[in-house]
Amino acid sequence: MSKYCPLLLNKSVTFLHNQNRMKDEGDVRKARDNFYNNSSQNLRLLLENRYKWMNQFISNDHNGIEVGCGTGISKEFIQAKSFQLTDKENYDYLDIKNVDALNTPFEDSSFHFVISSNMIHHLPNPTLFFKEMNRILINGGVLLIQEINASLLMRILLNLMKHEGYSYDVDVFDETCICTDKEDLWSANCAIPNLLFDDPKIFEEKISFFKIEYTSFDECLSFINSGGVIAKTAYISLPKFLIKSIQKFDKILCLFPRLFALQRQIVLKNIK
Repeated sequence: MSKYCPLLLNKSVTFLHNQNRMKDEGDVRKARDNFYNNSSQNLRLLLENRYKWMNQFISNDHNGIEVGCGTGISKEFIQAKSFQLTDKENYDYLDIKNVDALNTPFEDSSFHFVISSNMIHHLPNPTLFFKEMNRILINGGVLLIQEINASLLMRILLNLMKHEGYSYDVDVFDETCICTDKEDLWSANCAIPNLLFDDPKIFEEKISFFKIEYTSFDECLSFINSGGVIAKTAYISLPKFLIKSIQKFDKILCLFPRLFALQRQIVLKNIK
């Protein structure tokens, strides 16, 4: 990857962990404790917005999991009674521990839905992930994805904060191409979701067992002033009514996703 270039916003930018200007990178336990004990309305409403939209694709009696759940806060917002948290780590709040999203221990056709929230851009091989999700989902099951969107504004923020890098010089559909550092769980390539989903026809051609059922863009100012989900940064605490107003304004900004949208939402339906 090329070196950091603040003016040209290179196609490939990477940072070392010690360059990160955000605090507590990768400290999932501290982030979870912060949410339940000290969380601002800014962060709570951001996360509510990230998960509650998924409920329109889930029935109460559906069986599902979240892969790479991180802090596990999704249980606050997902309505299904049978919903389990999984992660590659062994945190005590997990329902199923030490689960590799590329090679899960679950039987074929085990779930009606799987949630992936801001996890795919950390994967060394996205194609293997989709194959594994296809295996464990029932026919007609859904993969609910909340992901980063490498808009111009997001790339500017990444360059400013040096939190995570991005590279467009990878083939996300090549099973032999390594898109992130597979030895580092917190390695990230924030261009992965764009390379996967910006052209739906290419995605459905390459990943033929999934059909894109829904796609949307979201978050701009509300993301910037959230304080961070795991890694933390400064923010201005706001009352609920003002945060809701900002979220509505974000919807307008996100009509221009290449410029302003910092997150995206995708629903993939399994068509075995």
